[in-house]
Amino acid sequence: MVVDHAGCIGCGACARVCPKNCQTHVAADKVAACWRTNQENATIFANHNCRFSACQWPRIELERRFDQHVLACVLSRALEEVEAGEATATEATGLSRAELRDVLPRGFPAAAVNAFALEEVSDPEPDMEEELLRGLLLAHARPGDPASARFAKIVARRAMRNDHLWQDLGLLNRAELSRLLATHFPTLAAGNTQNMRWKKYFYRKLCEAEGFSLCTAPNCRQCNDFESCFGPEEGESRLMRVKNGIALD
Repeated sequence: MVVDHAGCIGCGACARVCPKNCQTHVAADKVAACWRTNQENATIFANHNCRFSACQWPRIELERRFDQHVLACVLSRALEEVEAGEATATEATGLSRAELRDVLPRGFPAAAVNAFALEEVSDPEPDMEEELLRGLLLAHARPGDPASARFAKIVARRAMRNDHLWQDLGLLNRAELSRLLATHFPTLAAGNTQNMRWKKYFYRKLCEAEGFSLCTAPNCRQCNDFESCFGPEEGESRLMRVKNGIALD
């Protein structure tokens, strides 16, 4: 087995598939670091999923592991839909089977991976509306960052749901959504200077890109729909709705 040491990223894949079990092909410190990262990711998902199920807030290291926290929230929400028969894993996330097979085994427990039943699903088929929103997000994604491209698909798919976007993603509040968008789609997020509701803001940007506006008022302050566009995105997270005994649609 020939290994390119210069290109080694420490994933340990060569050691796992090598018939001679030649772990020495990979620097031990890189393997250990990669293994620790995957174990941490699995712990984050397990913690989130168990605490959501028990109606408890998850413990979050937001500064260090924010992206993984968001993924854990999204996948916990997706797993609920899968187990309820409401959607397949690809339908719930907007990611392809290949993308889920790449994301899940590297960071989540084997039991959770199996629960998504990836062998039984087909790739998602976004409609035109979702395609347009995905394109908008990708146009503003961080260049060369696969995580940003992945979140573009996830956000576009979850935006097709009926609640506030932060609720659709399974996040704890709007602030988490704003942070996610500012991190992965900085130029798009920076344009929301008036704190417009995120779904409304996305559709305004799509209209502007097409050169037209659905707004009939001369400015937002004079519009009868002002509150629906700029009102606070308040509400209970999915966790709080469960704790308070509110039926989930």
